[in-house]
Amino acid sequence: MSTSLPLVFDEPRRAKKPPRHLADLTGEERRTAVEALGEPAFRAKQLSNHYFSRLVSDPAEMTDLPAATRDKLVADLMPPLLTRVRDLECDNGETRKTLWKLLDGSLVESVLMRYPGRVTMCVSSQAGCGMACPFCATGQGGLTRNMTTAEIVEQVVDGARALARGEVAGGPGRVSNIVFMGMGEPMANYKAVMGAVRRFTDPSPEGLGISARGVTVSTVGLVPRINQLATEGIPVTLALSLHAPDDELRDELVPINNRWKVDEVLDAAWGYARQTKRRVSIEYAMIRDINDHAWRADLLAEKLNARGDWGWVHVNLIPLNPTPGSKWTASDPADEREFVRRLEAGGIPVTVRDTRGQEIDGACGQLAASES
Repeated sequence: MSTSLPLVFDEPRRAKKPPRHLADLTGEERRTAVEALGEPAFRAKQLSNHYFSRLVSDPAEMTDLPAATRDKLVADLMPPLLTRVRDLECDNGETRKTLWKLLDGSLVESVLMRYPGRVTMCVSSQAGCGMACPFCATGQGGLTRNMTTAEIVEQVVDGARALARGEVAGGPGRVSNIVFMGMGEPMANYKAVMGAVRRFTDPSPEGLGISARGVTVSTVGLVPRINQLATEGIPVTLALSLHAPDDELRDELVPINNRWKVDEVLDAAWGYARQTKRRVSIEYAMIRDINDHAWRADLLAEKLNARGDWGWVHVNLIPLNPTPGSKWTASDPADEREFVRRLEAGGIPVTVRDTRGQEIDGACGQLAASES
């Protein structure tokens, strides 16, 4: 059951990065960049308004900018970063998965999911992943490189454009929720991910103006980064991919556990909840005959309750979306129901995730793996 892949925290030194983009920059940095191009600083706000509020990137649509400078500003501050390879749709068009090619040829994925009353976008933060979890398609592919802030933001802006234009089933709409649950370990690309979180949550026209409470940052358990996130002053939801309550199994399922054990990572998650007053989500992929035993549900409830019963935590069970040819598969429904019952009996709030997108290789990395 063990994996032979090493844990990788740093991207390869040879990794090629794209040119800078408006979305990589803070408001002050945008003004400096515009002035360096010989334009007045207020043009930065105009460009930001076009990109984040009007959701346009075509210079011809930016009629408040002088015709002579539009092309130069856009070429320098809005270079193309993502090329659409293909879209796959299901759920009557309300779920759309997109495979993107980055400028260096790397493949990443994003998913737009429309629900009654909200639209959630799942974004990638790395091309590949270095965390080596054996049941994950992305983890088995290794890490190619970190994505830049703008590459992360562009995934959401593309979805926002499609919604604004009424191109998604259900009519015009807007992105309300963002989850960092696509390819990659967000906490291993901390600086770029926090830049993207700020672009998402900064009020228009500096950013997309999405509530921080609608943004979820997931991690397999990089404890120092969880502690750092608690100090940022941005009350995003923390999602901890736990997948096992005992060190013996988690060492194999989530190799980072060999560095930070279950109790250490749960302490960090509890600290995040205490600092931010935001309920932490414990993500738990239900894998048949591996981690779905009733006694593990009891142990999980025991460990969570040991840190307080003030509503600091919620368990999100995820029926495993098996990858082709994998020995890992979803739990038997009866075992899943018993797991839920045991957690509820322990007083732990629990839900089972709606498994969208299975017919379009919805699990992270499946589409890219099949294409490469």
